[in-house]
Amino acid sequence: MPAIIPDSHRDLLERPIHAVLTTMMPDGQPQMSVVWCDMDGDTIRINTTRERQKGRNMLANPKVSLLVIDPHDASRYLEVRGEVEITEAGALEHLDQLTQVYTGQPFYYGAIYPVEQQQRETRIICKIRPARVTLDAIHK
Repeated sequence: MPAIIPDSHRDLLERPIHAVLTTMMPDGQPQMSVVWCDMDGDTIRINTTRERQKGRNMLANPKVSLLVIDPHDASRYLEVRGEVEITEAGALEHLDQLTQVYTGQPFYYGAIYPVEQQQRETRIICKIRPARVTLDAIHK
């Protein structure tokens, strides 16, 4: 049964706040990455590549955890655990949307990363379906 992100904490996923994504390495050790994210309905979206460690980890094991801490009140946070569904469809457009929101730049490749890097990687959208949502005790 899917978990619901309550309205009291949805803003943490709708504002440009950096989140920490935890994936599992092949040896079972956790691996964490700072990521940009957004929401599409009740699904959280992360953008990465098939070649990066977090992408390889999610392709092998779709179970993830995402932690977002309010930058204005560190005691207010949201943790979402779930499984990802991965797609390449629309990944570059999604990346450029995130780039605009998080940096104000119009494009990722050519503004943030060298344009040549685009040819060496395959962008993916990782859609997290929340299975468990944990909130801070203070702001529930």
